[in-house]
Amino acid sequence: MLSAHGLTCVRGDRRLFVGLDLSVDAGEWLHVRGENGAGKTSLLRLLAGLSQPAAGEIRWCGQPIRDSDSTYRQNLLFFGHHGALKEDLTALENLAFAAAMDGVELQESSAMQSLYRFGLKGREELPVRVLSAGQKRRVMLARLATRNAKLWVLDEPFTALDVKAVELLSVLISEHVAGGGMAVLTSHQTMPIPGGRVVQL
Repeated sequence: MLSAHGLTCVRGDRRLFVGLDLSVDAGEWLHVRGENGAGKTSLLRLLAGLSQPAAGEIRWCGQPIRDSDSTYRQNLLFFGHHGALKEDLTALENLAFAAAMDGVELQESSAMQSLYRFGLKGREELPVRVLSAGQKRRVMLARLATRNAKLWVLDEPFTALDVKAVELLSVLISEHVAGGGMAVLTSHQTMPIPGGRVVQL
């Protein structure tokens, strides 16, 4: 289980949120909502261990994430709003590179299957720099299907996706949660994914 206790987040001289508690267990997902500037991305970065709260604590399976950093990171997949792709690498090479950075083994057949699932058949060997913004986003999403992480932290994952890709991603998240995974995500859309709860900032 992932839990947060009394989180306070400060940016500059402004408090974005104070004393925030939340929890998400296997088979659940959280939809973080709020106005622009409410701290949605900041909260996800805290949960991913990319920044530190001004107060409070985040725990993974009851242990502070600072004390179980390697175990937590093995179980975590963070999908930022501005995802990191290597422009000179192909879509296939980007998936292989991401897997290597995560320290996990990725079979080429699994990578290809994931790229096909997100409509990138015929583009898997093209440099990412020649792909459209939506296609680049699909490459990033294909990583979700190839990474066996228990917890997905997703910042606006539906951005720049067409209707079909939104449907594909919704199904992928549903499958992940139904299989005992968990997710925390931000989105301006209402999603027909079971097991969800809203965290309002």
